[in-house]
Amino acid sequence: MEMNTAERKSELPGTTSGVIRLKPQQFIHVLDNNTGVTRLEVGPQTITLRDHERLILRPEPMIIVPPRHYCLVANPVLRDEENQPISDAHGQVRLRYGDEEIRFAQDPFPLYPGEELLGEVTRLEVVETNQALRLRAIRDFTETITATVDGEIETQTINRLAGDEWLFEGPRTYIPRVEVEVVETVTAQVIKPNQALRLIARQSCTDRQGNRRRAGEEWLVREEGAYLPGVDESVVGTIKAYVLTERKALHLMAKRTFTDIFNRQRKAGDEWLVTFEDAEIHIPDVYEEVVREVEITTLGDREWCIVVNPIDNLGKPQLGMREVRQGRTSFFLHPGESLENGIQKVYVLGEQEALLLRAKEAFTEGEADNLIQHQPGDLWMISGPRDYIPRVELEVVEKRKTIPLDKNEGIYVRDIQTGELRLVSGPQAYMLSPYEELWEKVLTPVIEELLSQKGDPISERGQHRREGVESVQRDKTRAVVFHVPQNAAVQIHDYKERSARTVFGPDLVMLGPDESFTVLSLSGGKPKRPNLIKSLALLLGPDFMTDVFTVETSDHARLQLQLSYNWYFDVDRHDEQAAAKLFQVPDFVGDACKAIASRVRGAVAGEKFDEFHRNSARIIRTAVFGTDEEGRIRDEFRFRTNNLVITNIDIQSVEPVDERTLESLQKSVQIAIQITTDAQEAAAKQDAERIEQAAKARLERQVIIDRGAAEGERKKLLELQAENAAIEATGKATAEARAKAEASRIQGELAVNLAQQEAEAARIRAEAELAQLRARQEAELAHQQALINLEIEKAQRMAEITSEEFSQKVAAIGPETLKAIAQAGPEMQARLLQALGIQSVLITDGRNPINLFSTAQGLINPVQSQLPSESQQS
Repeated sequence: MEMNTAERKSELPGTTSGVIRLKPQQFIHVLDNNTGVTRLEVGPQTITLRDHERLILRPEPMIIVPPRHYCLVANPVLRDEENQPISDAHGQVRLRYGDEEIRFAQDPFPLYPGEELLGEVTRLEVVETNQALRLRAIRDFTETITATVDGEIETQTINRLAGDEWLFEGPRTYIPRVEVEVVETVTAQVIKPNQALRLIARQSCTDRQGNRRRAGEEWLVREEGAYLPGVDESVVGTIKAYVLTERKALHLMAKRTFTDIFNRQRKAGDEWLVTFEDAEIHIPDVYEEVVREVEITTLGDREWCIVVNPIDNLGKPQLGMREVRQGRTSFFLHPGESLENGIQKVYVLGEQEALLLRAKEAFTEGEADNLIQHQPGDLWMISGPRDYIPRVELEVVEKRKTIPLDKNEGIYVRDIQTGELRLVSGPQAYMLSPYEELWEKVLTPVIEELLSQKGDPISERGQHRREGVESVQRDKTRAVVFHVPQNAAVQIHDYKERSARTVFGPDLVMLGPDESFTVLSLSGGKPKRPNLIKSLALLLGPDFMTDVFTVETSDHARLQLQLSYNWYFDVDRHDEQAAAKLFQVPDFVGDACKAIASRVRGAVAGEKFDEFHRNSARIIRTAVFGTDEEGRIRDEFRFRTNNLVITNIDIQSVEPVDERTLESLQKSVQIAIQITTDAQEAAAKQDAERIEQAAKARLERQVIIDRGAAEGERKKLLELQAENAAIEATGKATAEARAKAEASRIQGELAVNLAQQEAEAARIRAEAELAQLRARQEAELAHQQALINLEIEKAQRMAEITSEEFSQKVAAIGPETLKAIAQAGPEMQARLLQALGIQSVLITDGRNPINLFSTAQGLINPVQSQLPSESQQS
């Protein structure tokens, strides 16, 4: 029940007196203005207010507290030992101001003046199993509790001080007190298998296992089931167990010094493993930190590893030590242990393989006379075939194989003790010694590019350097091999000996460690551009090259010439000095083209355009080759510097550079061509006229012959047309007569078919209506028959039920009860008469005869009418 205190205290405006009718379980507050006393009036009653009385609380229903409910009243009234309100000398009830009172289930009660209902009527809280209320005392009080100790019920008195906290555990109903407040509801934590509950003490206390705990101390509860934390215990969380297997262990670290679950003393910072041998599952303690899960390390038959900082028998790491372990075995890496370079395969050495070893510390191997002592830094090799697992005192530098070398292959080898470089060539299979290593020969980028392109200097001569061509990466430890093509030469410099040698093709060049190629940078294109072609091989010819350049005649006509030169190198291959001249000119193409162009320009400058145009070949050849003593043009032009010989000149084109000169030259050429064309056109025209006249004569004769033949064919055509018209008229008349007869026959057949179909449709409709009517009547008949059967069955069932009901009633009442019911009426009448004490009585008006037999029945009927009937009693 909700009652608004503000509404209770509100005055009724304009009301000083009146009549108030209170219903049952209603109350009001009336103020006596003369005495200042407020009294309580409870219904049912009618109250007439006097002039000096005023209603300050309108009629309100009483407070009803049902069973298992309670309410809170502020400023409760003072009561005496008999639970009656105490009033002061003026008749005003006395209140406990500032106090509160909890009232439980009782009769409806009113609120005295000054009392207030706080909140609503609330149901008592039921604390379930595995639940508890955390209570706190807000003021001192004494509590009496009943406890069962060793099967005996004992009563204990507990003094609670303000601030004390305790638990009210279920299952039971909590009865509230004004001195106690409910802080929270505590629910039991369910500890499942492979779980533990981590708790922390909020203050020094004794836990539920009876252990003393200090404030801030943490511990685990490992027992399965529901656990209800104590009032001074706080749940940190639930810890799940780690499942350990034969292949997985747990790496733990101690946060502080303690004794673990295996009863082992652990100091702060210690690290250890918990394996499957220790426990199948492990729940980390509060002072244990799980670093990681460690997988087992398994070595096969052909595997080995080096363990750094191994653990001794006492579990202490041997810092700085290394231990070799080989399979078949399995082990866990303990804290502090680590694998050097992981798990490695056993070195399997073939017949042509070896291992290069280096000693990291002094040690001795072998026995008796074969005792070998190694010092740190020593290098040696062991050869196959064999299996090898290195010791911890040494390291494997590399695995070496025998290098097979063909006749045209080689490698560069460097002695790491002396630094000497040498070329090892085949045919042989070479194994490096312990103090030898492969040396990489570095060439200039241009040479590297030319070697990687694998181009053919002969078939690709004259081509420019190609960008984006895929190059083959060269193994720099392999000897540089270059195939000198036929009729070509390569110059090689030895920087160590400060000498050069020339190799003529076809041959194969293998560079030594201190040798390099001479790179040719030749001009290319038209006109020639320098440094366009890079090559290692110098082609000796015969070959040709083409150049384009401009000349000017004496009458200032500028011409562009395109000349092609045939050339070759005249060299004695057995003369080293003569062969060295071939490479004295780095760009023989550019030098030769410039020299020839200079001579041609000088010769053309002294000639006029017309003269040069008519005799250009003679002028150019004379300028280049010169003349002998007899005035004849020589056959070659030789360059003494590198023995280059020009054997022929091909004049491919001569074009004026000036546009006006070019136009004049073109115009004269066009005029000459026009004259020739006109002459040819006149001759062709005359021949065409002659041929045309002969053709016309033949055409006229053929026309006459064709006209005669056409007239004969025309006559035949007219005869055929007349015959065709007669046949067409006869056929048309016959077809029309046949079509009319066929149309009449078809119309008659259609009429007959239509009449037959209409008759058939009428018959089908009649049969359908008859079948529908018959089906409807049969359905109605079946429906009526089903209803009659249902009524008959219902009547039979009702009769059976009624009969069964009557039989069951008779059987339930029994024969003795029926007999008692039958005799109850007369016996009761006799007893009533006996109770009245009437011997005999006669009441009559004198008109009717007296019936003494029904007198008792008449006296008893009024009584029986007020009693329940026998059927109602039964």
